[in-house]
Amino acid sequence: MPRFSVIVPVFRVQAYLHECLESVLEQTFTDLELIAIDDCSPDASGTIVDEFAARDPRVRTVHLAENVGLGRARNAGLERATGDYVIFLDSDDSLTPDALHAISDRLKSTGGPDVLVYDYVRSCWTGRTAPNAMTAAHLTEEGPASFTLDDRPGLLRVLHVVWNKAYRREFLERAGFTFAPGYYEDVSWTYPVLVTAESIAVLDRVCVRYRQRRRGAITCSPGRRHFEIFGQYDRVFAYLDAHPETEHWRPLVFRRMLDHFSTVFTAPDRLPRGSRAAFLRRARTYCRRYRTPGAIPPVRTRIRHTLVRLGAHRSYRALHAARALQRRVRRAAVAVQRAVRAAVLQIHYRVQRLLPLRENDAVFSAYWGRGYVCNPAAVEAKVRELAPHIRTAWIADPAHHHTIPPATRRLTPGTAAYWTALARSKYLVNNVNFDRRLVKGRGQVYLQTQHGTPLKRMGLDLLERPAAVGDTDVQRMLANCDKWDYVLSANRHSTLVWERVYPADYATLEYGYPRNDVFHRATGKDVARLREALGIPRDSVAILYAPTHRDYRRTQLHAIDLERMLRSLGPSFMVLTRSHHLSAIPPVGNDSSRLIDVSDHPCVESLCLASDALVTDYSSLMFDYAHLDRPIVVYADDWEAYEAARGTYFDIRSFPPGAVATGEDELIDIFTTGEWRGPRSAQRRAAFRERFCPHDDGDAAERVVRHVLLGETAGLPSAVPSKERQAAAPGPRQEPETTVTPSTSAP
Repeated sequence: MPRFSVIVPVFRVQAYLHECLESVLEQTFTDLELIAIDDCSPDASGTIVDEFAARDPRVRTVHLAENVGLGRARNAGLERATGDYVIFLDSDDSLTPDALHAISDRLKSTGGPDVLVYDYVRSCWTGRTAPNAMTAAHLTEEGPASFTLDDRPGLLRVLHVVWNKAYRREFLERAGFTFAPGYYEDVSWTYPVLVTAESIAVLDRVCVRYRQRRRGAITCSPGRRHFEIFGQYDRVFAYLDAHPETEHWRPLVFRRMLDHFSTVFTAPDRLPRGSRAAFLRRARTYCRRYRTPGAIPPVRTRIRHTLVRLGAHRSYRALHAARALQRRVRRAAVAVQRAVRAAVLQIHYRVQRLLPLRENDAVFSAYWGRGYVCNPAAVEAKVRELAPHIRTAWIADPAHHHTIPPATRRLTPGTAAYWTALARSKYLVNNVNFDRRLVKGRGQVYLQTQHGTPLKRMGLDLLERPAAVGDTDVQRMLANCDKWDYVLSANRHSTLVWERVYPADYATLEYGYPRNDVFHRATGKDVARLREALGIPRDSVAILYAPTHRDYRRTQLHAIDLERMLRSLGPSFMVLTRSHHLSAIPPVGNDSSRLIDVSDHPCVESLCLASDALVTDYSSLMFDYAHLDRPIVVYADDWEAYEAARGTYFDIRSFPPGAVATGEDELIDIFTTGEWRGPRSAQRRAAFRERFCPHDDGDAAERVVRHVLLGETAGLPSAVPSKERQAAAPGPRQEPETTVTPSTSAP
């Protein structure tokens, strides 16, 4: 008996079916059966499910002799289900990675409820995804682990679909629940199930991607069959009548019925032309038939419900049009207000540009306002130390103002003070670019610090990589480059790349990256303090997992099953997982003691210092981490796809900073055998550090400040050769030093 029976009704979905079925079969939780019901589909869907069944014994297929519709097809799956819990999935939707693992864990922790409700995300055909706004308050896991609907009546406001829940099969069989035929069959299933369940639990996690198709879905197919919604509510109220103990739910179900009628009536792609009046007259009949004392709707929907009850379709449509016009007017007014404000600010900026520069002002920013981080932060701190006469300001969104030191002025993008600083400050420092409307004035000095050593292709090298270049405006990119006076570089490789892909009249300062100075100045006590703050036990091996963004993937996924990896490595290992800032991969896993999501941690350098090893794929973080002389493992499971989409400047597999894994089992083996910190890995790391870390000796920020802001072009502190350099911050488990001879091979 499997843990889950996943029932997938299939009809005319051949374009989406592979993704749906693979999302189930590729789950890390494997104790399941997948029951695919071919509802006499006229396309190749039946053949596809047979192909899946031939290669995976967990797949069971049923071919119906005639098309019976979604509800009856699900019934056919229910008859054959043997799992503890039943999950329904529409064949154009998909499960998110690790969804079944999360559902199983939540079922265990809540005592095996009759129903578990989880979250979903809408995935539009345009590529845009949108979370379900109604679930935030209703799916919170605070409070009792399991409850009844009386404790959380708001669950009836969550979209009444069948596929955002897991159902205990014994509960369904005992209550005799089956699906009714016709459109909107979810209605006559969801309400009876929820009001009957003796125990309900929630999981505040997105487990389903709900595909919004451009064509073909019921919700965007006009026709008279949308009138079948009335019969579904007949079945709901008949169920309530037959079960007197559920009578107190009639008022709320009645209000939800009116909301649903309103949705169908106003939707542009459901009711056929000329049928709206008849639909609303029918709705009026149902309002009179099932109206219940106490079914008073909220004030904001009272007028709409009244018009439905009266069947006043012309008044309703006029009201709907008036509200739509009101929304458009409001949006237009907001747009005009913003345009006027922007115009005023630009006038202010032009006036400020006519005024003299403030010779002792410097303005800094990083990563489009994401806080006090990276090379600009290290330079700003050194400015306050070496040049206290220079007044510094930092541009960041208000949410990140708390990261800025008290001695530094805080600026919010788009304000008058922001534009004044850009116009009047002599020094401009950023690791990306300032607002495109910035006009660099005479005498201003722009320092572009960059934010990593390039492994993946950048700038002009992306013009032949459509998956990576996207909608990049090349002319604007080059116009930004023309504003730069200085560009920082960490090594000769970076220098050659920057000058080719960002061609402009600037000076390259091959001084190393200031953000890495902390690696050479931190002490063992600093490392211990950082580990304690992150909750890393003294005897644990902390692996920092930091994957980079994939241009060829619309949805970013964790390439490694980290929980499986930790189970294999044992209790002495833990993982700090940090998503790329463009990826927004949700936190993974439920074992907070050994798997910690640190994506929101403000300082990646602190994470590096606190960890024992780095696992990454093609992230530039490996070049910075190499300064610490701690183990690095490259996980290159999709090298060919990444190289084809983004392109790289050399094959990291041929010249890696440590061991290389091309699959999950190989990665686990690297750690279990000790190869991750063995002599071969150390030799590779030494060669990598020799090539890419020649200048980072702890004084990069000082060289930058003295050259750019103090004008000391002679007598700057020279970079200490790597062989004479003081060791970087000691690792959490510093072992006796061993002499490693760097390999001379390089790409």
